[in-house]
Amino acid sequence: MRRRDFIALIGGAAAAWPLAARAQQGERTRRIGVLSSSSEHEPTSQLRLNAFQRGLQQAGWSEGRNLQIDRRWSAGNVDDLRKYAAELVALAPDAILANGSAALTLLSQETRIVPIVFTDVPDPVGAGFVDSLSRPGGNTTGFMLFEYSMSGKWLELLKEIAPGVGRVAVLRDPTMIAGVGQFAAIQSVAPSLGVDLRPIDVRDAAEIKRGVSAFARGTNSGLIVASSPVAGLHRDLIIRLAAEHKLPAIYSFDYYAAGGGLIAYGPDPNDPFRRAADYLDRILKGAKPSDLPVQAPTKYKLVINLKTAMALGLTVPPSLLARADEVIE
Repeated sequence: MRRRDFIALIGGAAAAWPLAARAQQGERTRRIGVLSSSSEHEPTSQLRLNAFQRGLQQAGWSEGRNLQIDRRWSAGNVDDLRKYAAELVALAPDAILANGSAALTLLSQETRIVPIVFTDVPDPVGAGFVDSLSRPGGNTTGFMLFEYSMSGKWLELLKEIAPGVGRVAVLRDPTMIAGVGQFAAIQSVAPSLGVDLRPIDVRDAAEIKRGVSAFARGTNSGLIVASSPVAGLHRDLIIRLAAEHKLPAIYSFDYYAAGGGLIAYGPDPNDPFRRAADYLDRILKGAKPSDLPVQAPTKYKLVINLKTAMALGLTVPPSLLARADEVIE
């Protein structure tokens, strides 16, 4: 190679280096927070977070390259949740993912500016988080857990799989608006099904054990485990108590049935996180939460655990089996 060509080659490469460096530096790293009432070590929590992160990656966001994610898990501790909400807002993120009504409530108290996308919130309008589903207004939008009216379906399905049930305890979190709303929806259909209802609070494991054990002393009894972060944290205990006391029980998500629960009916728990990733992507690219409509689940899943039904001495009606999305044998 001639000396003049070699010098030109080196000079061209040297000129290209600053350009490459400037291009790399020009990709701004965005920052988002994630606040959840669940435990980081729960397998279901990791599945949901993985669904969220895959959605972001498909949209072109890569942690460590153009995205920083600050995660906070309270594991059902309200004081920690309040502290973490303040911490995340203080970090001045571009947006925050809020999992659950409790997380969203505390974040809403901390900021009316930082965009928030929520998941697993049953009634965002009634709770005052958004103005309407189609036009949320403000800095908040997201994905509903379900409508309260579907909670009555839990009692209908429980009576279908265990017709002899006449007393039903509803395990709910009384500190959440969702816990009150779900119980009210179940209560509205109870008279037509000839069922007496009793709420059992689920603030901690000891309360759950006392409440279920006391209720189980009666006859013809069953359980409805309404959706709440605390019930999710203690689902193994609840499933074990139902088995020990021979209580037919229905749960709000498929992973309860996979863990030994009798029957579950509810939305796909991971889907809102996949869809939330799309909303976060749009917000990071300039969209406003007020222009993104709140969305409800599009499909509910019915799962029946035949092994548990046999242990309880129940014969599952063929019509119910035919409607199931999944049967665990």
